[in-house]
Amino acid sequence: MSTDEPAPRPERPAAGEPAPKKAAEPSGVDLARVALRAAKEQARARGDAAQQKKQARRGGLRSGARADGRDPMALGAAINRLLNERGWETPAAVGGVMGRWPQIVGEDLAKHCVPEKYDEDERVLVVQCDSTAWATQLRHLTPTLVARLNEDLGHGTVRMIKVLNPGGPPRRYGPLRAPGSTGPGDTYG
Repeated sequence: MSTDEPAPRPERPAAGEPAPKKAAEPSGVDLARVALRAAKEQARARGDAAQQKKQARRGGLRSGARADGRDPMALGAAINRLLNERGWETPAAVGGVMGRWPQIVGEDLAKHCVPEKYDEDERVLVVQCDSTAWATQLRHLTPTLVARLNEDLGHGTVRMIKVLNPGGPPRRYGPLRAPGSTGPGDTYG
């Protein structure tokens, strides 16, 4: 554009049409800030690449004075990270409940009823009792225990408690055993 020509005039919108919006372009100090930020990022990237090459020549990565991702973690943080990465939060929580079983159900019941296993897919806790009387007692307390366990572990973690009756006496094999006998269950039909 030469100095002889008049500057073009912006077109005015017709009545009822909205005025076109101008895109805000950085100028002056803002333009300098954008350029400085870009230059710093490029320098940082070049420095990081040079640092990695230097470490590779020296024989590997070494920890420095500042904290970075290679520094050792506390044992608790490492275990929590492993549990989260593998999806083991629920089984670990249920295992903790099995360790605190006497505090959850009470000392008397814990002496006679022991949690055996937890099925994560079915959300069923299997408990073995040493007598039918204690198994019956535990069956009556099952709704309360399920509510208490879900309160401790999170809603829906334990859907049901399966109570196992005590097993019969061990089968004995020897010369006094009747041929074809199946053991103590044989007498009940």
